[in-house]
Amino acid sequence: MNTKKFLFYLLAALLGGCVPVMSLHPLYTKEDVVFEKKLLGTWMQDDNETIWEFKCPNEPGKTYKFTFSDKEGQKGSFDAHLTKLQDKLFLDVYPGEPPWDEKDPNRLVWPYNTLFLIPAHTFIKIDSIEPQLKMRLTDDDEMEKLLKEDPNAVKHESVKDGFILTASTKELQAFVLKYADDSRLFTNETVLSRKKAKAPNEPNNIEPNTAPKGQ
Repeated sequence: MNTKKFLFYLLAALLGGCVPVMSLHPLYTKEDVVFEKKLLGTWMQDDNETIWEFKCPNEPGKTYKFTFSDKEGQKGSFDAHLTKLQDKLFLDVYPGEPPWDEKDPNRLVWPYNTLFLIPAHTFIKIDSIEPQLKMRLTDDDEMEKLLKEDPNAVKHESVKDGFILTASTKELQAFVLKYADDSRLFTNETVLSRKKAKAPNEPNNIEPNTAPKGQ
């Protein structure tokens, strides 16, 4: 499937060109949202080419400001809610500020076209936060396999080049918990290390993995 080129599909960069599964409704309710201070800060992949930054402007609020930067310097700004369902943690990621500003590196040439685009949610499963941030993202190609095998697994509608989930929050939660360990929903693990503070004239670096072998 070709990568969709919609404004609010900027999160595709997180999957190296693949498109995450999108939902019209959030995964969380107010009661499900939690705040974990350990998530705050800057995280990097081992190649130092992608940067994930989590900030909380109104601590101890429960909405993280999440900024993603790829190796080419393009960025995405999102609101992220850490959601606890039973004993599992997920991030619900939603577009924060669309690229209207002249100085925004992702500014669209045709801004009026964005009036017809609908922002959507996507979900990330959190396996652990420390000593490394380990996550599993979604991929709509993999999810499509699940839907072909079981079209009634979750409510969805076909759109150009793919689909979008239309299930209610309650239905989404039941679906995500049922398939939390299914690679057709949450793909291979992405591992990030916390970026350490650098000394003057020292290049950017990340903290080494000090976890015991096998963790």
